[in-house]
Amino acid sequence: MPFRSVGFHTFRNLKDADVDVDAERIFLVGENGQGKTNFLEALYYLCYGSSFRGQVDAYIPQSGASGFGLRAFWREGGGGSPDEKVSVAVKDTVKEIRLNDKVLRDRKDLVFHSPAVVFCHEDFAFAAGDPERKRFFFDQCAGMISLSYIESLRAYKRVLKQRNAALKERAYELLEVLDPQFVRYGLELMGARRKIHSLFEVPFSEFYEEVSELGEKVELDYFSSWPAAAGMDEVLGILAAKQESEILMGISRSGPHRDRWNFSSVGELFTDKASTGQLRLVSLILRVVEARVYADYARSAAAGPTWPIFLLDDVLLELDPNKRRRFLGLLPGKGSGAQAFFTFLPGEPWTEYSGGDTIVYRVSDGGFTDKERL
Repeated sequence: MPFRSVGFHTFRNLKDADVDVDAERIFLVGENGQGKTNFLEALYYLCYGSSFRGQVDAYIPQSGASGFGLRAFWREGGGGSPDEKVSVAVKDTVKEIRLNDKVLRDRKDLVFHSPAVVFCHEDFAFAAGDPERKRFFFDQCAGMISLSYIESLRAYKRVLKQRNAALKERAYELLEVLDPQFVRYGLELMGARRKIHSLFEVPFSEFYEEVSELGEKVELDYFSSWPAAAGMDEVLGILAAKQESEILMGISRSGPHRDRWNFSSVGELFTDKASTGQLRLVSLILRVVEARVYADYARSAAAGPTWPIFLLDDVLLELDPNKRRRFLGLLPGKGSGAQAFFTFLPGEPWTEYSGGDTIVYRVSDGGFTDKERL
């Protein structure tokens, strides 16, 4: 069972408390604006050391507070294994993350300890947003199964920034030094993205049809900026041919930062003809496949918990009852070892979704009361 308890201190509007979450499913029931999403944000922060809302830490503490604190316990091995502990303390501009009381120097070290997959309204951008948002999603997926991908992505972004500066300054001699690094890291990213595409391609199409019953196949496509089979010398030749135009533009016009992920159906862009509901479902299925890709990796590598933690923020509202039932069928069932947190409005039929070991909390004004076990 991933999380057993979670505690907050001056985090958003949440009241300082330790909350029991030792169950397979945890339901947070309350009106909008009461703290349900803040609870999920706190869990995500404990998994990755940052918010899924993309906000800087300075906006998180309660009014008048100079920082915030989070902590959680989980039992990694079951049985008599001791609890694992993770904590985050942020004060002014200083952040300290501890795992079992040991300070972590890099957030990426959290990835394999208790990863999470969040389903939220902002995920719509992964289906219908700009190319950068789609790249962000698949970069996140690749990073969940490979720390080396995170390192390559960081290195590529660093060299890309340096290369763009050199282009603006017409620093030819500097480009000669940077381009081999640029290509090396870029080819590493392309190879990893092709692997992620191969892991997503079939289950995405199958799961989308299973839930939507659309009757036509929706496919995930990956288009790399450089030729798929290109090696170092070929890509360096491409850069040499583009150099003068890039200097005129002052920016690198090819590379993984310009790769594209698209969705197609019967030879056309699905995003051009799909309804809002169909695109919403694309984002939900992407998250399901992300969780399954990580689970398969964790089982084969014995690298961590079999399933990531599922954080579902009001997403069931976007599905009609039949699609909702079929979507829930894609999530791990009772006894799988997975843990899922759901948020609901009071009028929703949340009792229908317990599926076994479930804790229910009523959420009001940042507090969690009327604990009920189903």
